[in-house]
Amino acid sequence: MKLKKNKFPNDFLWGASISAFQAEGAYNEDGKGMSVQDIKKYGEDVSDFKVASDFYHKYKEDIALFKEMGLKSFRFSIAWSRIIPSGDGEINEKGLQFYENLIDELIKNDIEPIPTLYHFDLPLSLQERGGWNNRELTVNAYLKYAKALFKRFANKVKYWITFNEQNVMIMIGSKVSILNGSHSSLNEKELYQQSHNMFIAQALAVNLLKKYNKESKIGPALNNVCIYPNSKKPEDYLSAQNASIMRNWYYLDAIVRGIYNPIVKKYFLDNDLMPEILETDLDILKKGKPDFLSINYYTSGTVMENQEDTDKEIKIDQQTMFDINGLFSYSKNEYLGKTEYGWPLDPVGLRITLREMYERYQLPLMISENGIGLSETLENETVNDEIRIEYYYKHIEQLQLAISEGIEIIAYNPWSAIDLVSSHQGFKKRYGFIYIDRAENDIKSLKRYKKKSFYWYQNLISKNGDIF
Repeated sequence: MKLKKNKFPNDFLWGASISAFQAEGAYNEDGKGMSVQDIKKYGEDVSDFKVASDFYHKYKEDIALFKEMGLKSFRFSIAWSRIIPSGDGEINEKGLQFYENLIDELIKNDIEPIPTLYHFDLPLSLQERGGWNNRELTVNAYLKYAKALFKRFANKVKYWITFNEQNVMIMIGSKVSILNGSHSSLNEKELYQQSHNMFIAQALAVNLLKKYNKESKIGPALNNVCIYPNSKKPEDYLSAQNASIMRNWYYLDAIVRGIYNPIVKKYFLDNDLMPEILETDLDILKKGKPDFLSINYYTSGTVMENQEDTDKEIKIDQQTMFDINGLFSYSKNEYLGKTEYGWPLDPVGLRITLREMYERYQLPLMISENGIGLSETLENETVNDEIRIEYYYKHIEQLQLAISEGIEIIAYNPWSAIDLVSSHQGFKKRYGFIYIDRAENDIKSLKRYKKKSFYWYQNLISKNGDIF
């Protein structure tokens, strides 16, 4: 029987997203301290983050465009080092005032603000003192920072996100160390200790928010994906289960259920990877259950039975599966097309991912990122990004099918609202509905232009997604 599509809920939040370090610029203005991203450059031909999209100075102009597009929500991150320049010292009033102005401007334009507390930009001063390896320092600093935000904004903000892509920071931290605040590769044991420390910070932040507003909702945003076996072999299916556990369920079992997944626990014990867990930690985790779960979805993953000691080259980024000896090996999926930048295209995988997460945890879901990066040129003051429109059409159709199956989904905040600095390919890889007139190493005018997808999304929102 063919599934009958339900309409999107009347209060569904159609939105878009950015992050602070990739969009704001103004890296050293109004008392902001340095973050690990401010001193990092991903290559000589890749833009740094010093100016980015200049959202810091142009947020009112951008929000006016968001209002015109019809956005109901806007997911952004707050720069920790703009609030507390040293990470754990004095609070910077100018930083708080900027975000208060931003939040107020969104509310004035009937756009729900959805701030993320941590999006890859650890204050440099904390990193120099151990970063997430130093539990006492950094967890306490994170809570001090969160308290400053909750105290100021808890009565204005309904939805909060604690961490962006904790699983990505840990999974590829040994290869792309800057994501989790480090400047050199970390061994696996260090990474899993960092992960545990983030679990504790997340749980304590959940309870801290409730002291300021019991009605506010808070949860993490993970880069969760469904994992396919590359054949009908039972060993490949088992490998896909292993990969799902290591990428998805290890993190969410700790965050939602307050337990360490038994398969992960066995793997940690057998390989001397078990983090230090204090006597009260599991109780802290159980008491810090989130209100919702958010997903950053770009593509699915495919794996096969582990092939040890192979010579295959894997380009590591946040969407790439990887090998774990004894558990699984990365595999290509011949049934999926690819984006210009090599990521598999899998709209149906979004629906599968939503199903898996909702069935397992029974918490409302939010999509905090979903999008496609393209190299684009401005012609006649617009960009013909039909590829992006097709991408969103197919993913939103699967989103509607998921809702029709009874999955509770709060919001859809695709990446990204405006063009910004991609963390690996800079400004040459564009994601936005709004084109920013700048090149990789030439700031140019920074003028905003509406792409073809801007008008497509505007029409979709005006019809509350009823276009399929």
